[in-house]
Amino acid sequence: MRKIFQKLYRKSFQELMDVIEKSLNEEKRMLIVTANPEVITRSQELPDLYDALLDDETMITPDGEGVVKAAEMLGCPVQEKLAGVQMVQEMLRLGNQLHKSVYIYGSAQTVLDLLKKKMEQKYPNLTIVGMKNGYDHLSADVFHDMMRKQPDMIFVALGVPRQEMEIAKYIKQFDKGIFVGVGGSLDVLSGSKKRAPNVLIKWKLEWLYRLCKEPKRIKKFYHTHVKFMMKMKKMAKENKL
Repeated sequence: MRKIFQKLYRKSFQELMDVIEKSLNEEKRMLIVTANPEVITRSQELPDLYDALLDDETMITPDGEGVVKAAEMLGCPVQEKLAGVQMVQEMLRLGNQLHKSVYIYGSAQTVLDLLKKKMEQKYPNLTIVGMKNGYDHLSADVFHDMMRKQPDMIFVALGVPRQEMEIAKYIKQFDKGIFVGVGGSLDVLSGSKKRAPNVLIKWKLEWLYRLCKEPKRIKKFYHTHVKFMMKMKKMAKENKL
């Protein structure tokens, strides 16, 4: 686990976007993992996920206050939380500015339909080369379709850890592309769900807003976040990872 925290991107959101813009212009290949406690925890159980996180072409960003706090406790402080939904939104804006292409895989068809309308209105210079929901298509077929179309940006919303592991399985077969496991970001960007009010984001209480909106997540939150923080505190106390 020490290697994962040491690899966390520690700079600002703007510096992250500068790296992404440079990678888009140079047509590089990259996987961005927006790491929350669940991603890090599952990486300890799944060797393929762990290896994907530590791959040279993978960037790990701290998406979640729990990861930010844990990083500080373990001596690997980061400048700020880098919210995945904000990053994806900025990548769409950047892709539009640079006349790039995007392929989106995952989420529900209703979400994709809403998202497509919004993207076509807001990002007219961004070419959507593919949109496949996460229920009616085989991953192998979708990724081979991506390979044929060679998009500049690929957003995969299949949930943690499946989205990261599916990307890792196929990414080496691409010549270029910035791949991101986007989780529930598409729900927010499509308008299907609302992000927490700015005041709660500022107070670092976005997690509480999500739990209030979806109380069925409480049990999962306990196992992936509360137990994670308890483990991090113990590790910090023992001064080892």
